[in-house]
Amino acid sequence: MIKNKIYNLDVCNFLEKIDDNSIDLIIADPPYNIGIDKWDKFKSDSDYWKFMYKWISLAIKKLKDNGSIYIFNNQKNSAILLTYLIKKGVHFNNWITWYKKDGFHPTKTKFVNNQETILFMSKGKPKTFNFDAVRMPYLSTKRFNAKNGIKAKNGNRWIPNKNGKLCTDVWEFSSERHNLKNNGKIVKLCHPTIKPTKIIERIILASSKQNDLILDLFSGSGQTSICAKKLGRDFIGCEINKKFYNFCLERLKND
Repeated sequence: MIKNKIYNLDVCNFLEKIDDNSIDLIIADPPYNIGIDKWDKFKSDSDYWKFMYKWISLAIKKLKDNGSIYIFNNQKNSAILLTYLIKKGVHFNNWITWYKKDGFHPTKTKFVNNQETILFMSKGKPKTFNFDAVRMPYLSTKRFNAKNGIKAKNGNRWIPNKNGKLCTDVWEFSSERHNLKNNGKIVKLCHPTIKPTKIIERIILASSKQNDLILDLFSGSGQTSICAKKLGRDFIGCEINKKFYNFCLERLKND
């Protein structure tokens, strides 16, 4: 398989062509089985989980020892996935909550959902985690300044990091359809579930190094591959939908 290319293949057929123990980081945005479109509909829950378990089992084999995998999904599916991954011997790092801040569906029968989940797992403890590359802004700087910091009860003084605080497992990003508004109006995107650029960049910066090889599963809009290219990583991806595949190629050509 050629690096820095997206293939128009079924995910399992694609994974079978990838060498075992060759991938540094996997980013996967699979179907959620919630009926967004034809590609997100399965005959039964049983068929959905059969499909999910098959590609995940293949994907784990492709990771290098201590390589990382991030999987997007909703909370319910992620809970089932987490149990399965742990049974497969995959190391749990974080249950990341993506607070979307928009795009929720109102309901009066339960709490309104306004989040998605990103599972951060690895094949053993992760070899790469660049915590300084993904620091977040401090919520408030009123109590300290960069020179004097804060005096603790024990007399020691804490000095804030100039690049911000360590990244937490709650990520606040608007959905991409809001990020790409035109004159304040939401425009129809080529793919309905494009993940925000800043989320993908954060994952890549945290869990890979320059020239590492990133596996972009369920490429969709090509967001992961494009971010990998921008950040100096190699990538290889797959997308079965011909329309989305062509969109990926066009984006890669123009970026």
